[in-house]
Amino acid sequence: MQNLKNIFVGFLVSFIGSIPLGYLNVVGFQVYEKSGLSPTALYLLGVIIIEFFVIYFTLIFAKRLAENQKLTKYIEGFSIVFMFVLAYVFYSSANSKTDFSTTYTYAPFLLGIVLSCLNFIQIPFWTGWNLWLLNGKYIEISGYKKYVFVLGTIVGTFCGMLTLILALHYFASNVEFLTQYLMQIIIPLVFVGFGIWQGFKFGKKYFRWF
Repeated sequence: MQNLKNIFVGFLVSFIGSIPLGYLNVVGFQVYEKSGLSPTALYLLGVIIIEFFVIYFTLIFAKRLAENQKLTKYIEGFSIVFMFVLAYVFYSSANSKTDFSTTYTYAPFLLGIVLSCLNFIQIPFWTGWNLWLLNGKYIEISGYKKYVFVLGTIVGTFCGMLTLILALHYFASNVEFLTQYLMQIIIPLVFVGFGIWQGFKFGKKYFRWF
């Protein structure tokens, strides 16, 4: 019963956490548009392989990582800059009629690994969640049960990202406005919005600007 609970909790948290629009989902959408379902599945497999190790180590060292404010500060600061860089990259690639995944057309698995390694924000995300789940006794990580939990999380990530990618494809194919402006304007603005919002939270948390 505890194993089923670990799988369910891990799947639910990860599925919901992977739904919001992020650069991993956007690139996955581009891979799907360009190459279809099989390469997209390989791309997602690359993403979740890295996430497996991230979740495992943040699970084991959750309390220690949560206490390392300096590391968290650097990661959150980098993620703000990264959001604005991504906004520029997607805007420029859309306007030059190319896409972010062109260079990796024949290696979607490698693309997933590389981009997942750059997704540093998942470290504080999973540190916070794992600490909350452990303190609330929602999961049990003694023995092999920790691997059952991590398995549930990576399956949740795979399903959540694939759901969003297919939803983006559906709406981009059937809504003329999205077809014309999704990659050129909407996606870059979303990342700019994320950058501003994270900057606001960063200033409030560390410098009490607001």
